[in-house]
Amino acid sequence: MSIVIRTIQEIDNIHLANIIRSAFIEFDAPKIGTVFSDPTTDDLYNFFKVEKSICWVAVENENILGCCGIYPTEGLPYGHAELVKFYLANHARGKGIGKMLLEQSILSAKKLGYSTIYLESLPQFAKAINIYKKLGFAQINYSLGNSGHSSCNVWMLKEI
Repeated sequence: MSIVIRTIQEIDNIHLANIIRSAFIEFDAPKIGTVFSDPTTDDLYNFFKVEKSICWVAVENENILGCCGIYPTEGLPYGHAELVKFYLANHARGKGIGKMLLEQSILSAKKLGYSTIYLESLPQFAKAINIYKKLGFAQINYSLGNSGHSSCNVWMLKEI
C-alpha cells in the first residue's frame, strides 16, 4: 500500500464530494443540515483557500481515497479550529488511512497556531467517533461556532 497524503487540488472536488455523499447514504445519516447538503461540498478546493485552513487528501495510485481538513469556522473561540470534511471511501476504511489523515490534520492545526480542535459529527459515524476518542478528543454537550450543520449532535474538543 503506497498511500500519499497531499494537499487538495481542484481536480479532487468531484471525487471528494462523491465520497462524502456516499458515506451519508451508506450510513443513512441526515442529509439536511449536514455537509451532505452544504454547497461548499462541491468545491472544497476553493473552500480551503481561506487563511489558516488546509485540507489533506489521501491518494493511492491516483485514486482519491478520502480527505480531512482544518478550518477556522466562524464563531469559534480564539485559538480554536474545526476538524472538517473527514471522510473515506468505503474500500479505504479499516486500513489506517483515516488515522494518517487525522494525525496530519492535527499536526497542521498546531503549525497554523491553533490550541484547540473542535469537531461535529453524528451517531451514525460511530467508528469515526471512536477514532477521535482514541486520539484524545473529548465529547462535550454543546456546539461551538457557526458551521451551519444543525443536524450534527455529537461535538468534541481536543487541546493540542
